[in-house]
Amino acid sequence: MSEQLRAAVIGAGYWGPNLARNFRTSPDWDLVAVCDLDEDRARKVVGPRSTVDVTTDVHALLARDDVDAVAIATPARTHAPLVLAALEAGKHVVVEKPIADRGTAAREMVRRAAELDRVLMVDHTFCYTAPVLKMRELVADGALGDVHFVDSVRINLGLVQPDVDVFWDLAPHDLSILDFVLPGGLVPTAVAAQGADPLGAGQACVGYLTLPLPDGAIAHVHVNWLSPTKIRRMVIGGSKRTLVWDDLSPQQRLTVYDRGVDLGQSLSDKTQANVSYRLGDAWAPALPEREALGVMVAELADAIREGRAPRTDGHAGLRVLDVLESASLSLADGGRLTPVRTDAATPAETPLETVA
Repeated sequence: MSEQLRAAVIGAGYWGPNLARNFRTSPDWDLVAVCDLDEDRARKVVGPRSTVDVTTDVHALLARDDVDAVAIATPARTHAPLVLAALEAGKHVVVEKPIADRGTAAREMVRRAAELDRVLMVDHTFCYTAPVLKMRELVADGALGDVHFVDSVRINLGLVQPDVDVFWDLAPHDLSILDFVLPGGLVPTAVAAQGADPLGAGQACVGYLTLPLPDGAIAHVHVNWLSPTKIRRMVIGGSKRTLVWDDLSPQQRLTVYDRGVDLGQSLSDKTQANVSYRLGDAWAPALPEREALGVMVAELADAIREGRAPRTDGHAGLRVLDVLESASLSLADGGRLTPVRTDAATPAETPLETVA
C-alpha cells in the first residue's frame, strides 16, 4: 500500500461535499482541509467532530506544505485563477466541469500544468461510471465496428441556471462521454446548435447539438430543462452492433443489439444497392457497482504516483470546452454550422484497467 496523498477541497456548495466524502473514504487519500468563503457551510461538510481543517482563506490553504492536490468545485468563471494559483503553489489539481469559462483561460491552465509538471485533471464524473467504462471498452475492442452515429438525450424538469444556458449546464456531461468513448476523442470539425427560450429566461432552456464526426459519422445531443419526464439515454450505432445506455434503468443500463442495416452494392453498377436488415440477439453486459467519484479520485492518485496524464486530463476538458464555445457562436448565428478548434491534444493511451 502506497503512502496516502493529502487533498484539500475548495468549494463546499453543491458538488464539493461529494468530493470531500470520496477523498475521506479513499485508501489513497487523506483529506486535510475544506475551504469555502462561508465557514459554516464548510464546517457542515467536515462535521462537528472532524479533525479536517476548515478555512475561508484560499491563499493560506495553497501555502500549506501538507497538501499534495486540491479539488476545485466552484463556479466556472473562478476556475482559471484558482487552478493557476494552485499550480503555481506546486499542487496537483482536479477541477469541476467545465474546465473554464473560456478557451483562452483553459489553454493557459493546460500549458502551465505541463510546464510545472503537475497533474491537471477535469472531473468528468460520468467517464468513471461502470456503464461508460464498459462502453469505451466495447468501442475500443471493435465490438460495435465502425461508429456510424451517436444519439444522446439528457432531459428533465431541471433548475434554470441564472448564469449559463442549457448547453453549458447539461451538454458537458454528454460531450465528455463522447470524448471518452469515441476513438481519438471528440474531434468534430464543426457544430450546429439550435436553442429555444420559451420561458423568456434570457437564455436557451431547450437545445440541440449536431456534430459531424470523422468518416461520415454524426452525433446529436438533446438537452432540456423543461421536460416533465427525465431521460438519460445514449445510443451508439456501429457497423456491427448498436449499444444503448439507459442510465435510469438500474436493472439493465447497457444493452448491446446485434441488429442493424447492411448495405451491399453491385460491383458492376454502384448505383444499385441491396439493403438487408440484420436481426440478431441482444445482451446486457454485467457491470460492477462502484461510486464514480471513488474511481475518479483513485485515478487522480494513480496519475500523480505514476507521473502520467489522467484519463480525463486538461486536454479532454479543452476539447469539450471548444465544442461549447463553438456551439455558443452557432446559436448566436442562427444555428449555422460553426468550425471547432482542433489544436487540443488527442487522448493519451492509458490502459483501460487503470480506471476500471
